[in-house]
Amino acid sequence: MKKLFGTGVALVTPFDAKGIIDYKALKRLLKHTARGVDYYVVMGTTGESVTVNADEKKQVLEFVRRNNPSGLPIVFGIGGNNTQNVIDIIRTTDLSGVDAILSVSPYYNKPSQEGIFQHFSRIADASPVPIILYNVPGRTSSNITAETTLRLAEHPNIVGVKEASGNLEQCMKIAQKKPKDFLLISGDDLLTVPIYSIGGKGVISVLANALPVTFKKMKEFSFAGQFEKASKAQFSLLEINGPMYEEANPVGIKQLLKEIGICENFVRLPLIEASEGLKQKIHNAYQAIKK
Repeated sequence: MKKLFGTGVALVTPFDAKGIIDYKALKRLLKHTARGVDYYVVMGTTGESVTVNADEKKQVLEFVRRNNPSGLPIVFGIGGNNTQNVIDIIRTTDLSGVDAILSVSPYYNKPSQEGIFQHFSRIADASPVPIILYNVPGRTSSNITAETTLRLAEHPNIVGVKEASGNLEQCMKIAQKKPKDFLLISGDDLLTVPIYSIGGKGVISVLANALPVTFKKMKEFSFAGQFEKASKAQFSLLEINGPMYEEANPVGIKQLLKEIGICENFVRLPLIEASEGLKQKIHNAYQAIKK
């Protein structure tokens, strides 16, 4: 799975003022991010997957397949807290041209570690393409432990984990004992270089929607062992990263994308666009980056 080394951008789904998907803006976003990312992640959390309906998801996936300026690999988000429903969606989705599925750990019902293990094992058994686990306790209210991740890493159709626990010790335990070809992927933009430094192979990033070249620098310097230079690029994100999540993702990143002229800042309810205070904060942070 070397094609998934480096930066995967968790694409936003641009909307117009009526809440309809803005495909012209999505095309601009694909072209913009292709300057620095290594693959596209379609319909992850940042794509507002919970408020985009099933038909729209398929349409967005098809649009990305047909408007992929650099022929980048595609990862498609299919996950949930109903195991059989996830399997059914996988079986009824045209996955041609999709290189892997990103599947979030079950949320709300908070299964045990054994339940999480069986959930992903069944999904991996049923999927015609490889599975990347997505551990994001801040959204799911349950953590996939390092031990469970390592058990799942033995499944031939589970190829990696997007680790968004923010727990570097947990990431280190995975890095220490994982199979050689199992991908440890940062799910936190600010932990990109630290994850590279312990043997991780990349990041699935929110900020790469707006700042793809910065992530390209982090990858290239890290793979060259030049961690001082990689860290310098990482440090440039310190002020802009926090505002991305202050009023929920993708409110912040859509405001930043509006700032740079890629798309509007419209989101679907129950999310609302950035407050005036957040808009100003993002503007100030972006201007500092540009200097």
